[in-house]
Amino acid sequence: MNFNATHFELFGLPVAFRIDLDSLESAYRKLQNEVHPDRFAAAGDAEKRLSMQWATRVNEAFQTLKKPLARGAYVLHLQGIEALSEKQTAFPAAFLMQQMEWREAIGEARTAKNTHALDNLLRDLRTETKAMEQTLALELDEQKNYDAAAATLRKLKFMHKLVEEIGDAQEELDAT
Repeated sequence: MNFNATHFELFGLPVAFRIDLDSLESAYRKLQNEVHPDRFAAAGDAEKRLSMQWATRVNEAFQTLKKPLARGAYVLHLQGIEALSEKQTAFPAAFLMQQMEWREAIGEARTAKNTHALDNLLRDLRTETKAMEQTLALELDEQKNYDAAAATLRKLKFMHKLVEEIGDAQEELDAT
């Protein structure tokens, strides 16, 4: 195995946002079986260390590719674009207004202890997130429009934060 291989090369997948998650899972299990430290329990220290490094590398690559946000960022990284860097903060005004409305609705539902409203918001945000992921796939895989993809990825990151915020609110309400 080549330690310098991209995550996609490691799992024998094409560089793309749209990937076959079953193939990824299968390749992951196969690689983990090959490099798992338990297989090297009787080996020398150098082999054990190398096995641990490979197992870590395989785990990190798998975690990156299985999550759409991380996978999109990685595809852009391979193109030399760090879309989620702290320097990238510009968003269209309409998107920012929508973010404020969603945050306000989450806050109101949390304050009112309205789990039904949170469930509805979560459903709406997940629908919007899926639509953004489809847009990202189109921009990355078909159009090769990396600037547009970077902007979509930044929006998607905000959407994920909102979904987490709703999850936190739901947990808080479930605990009371």
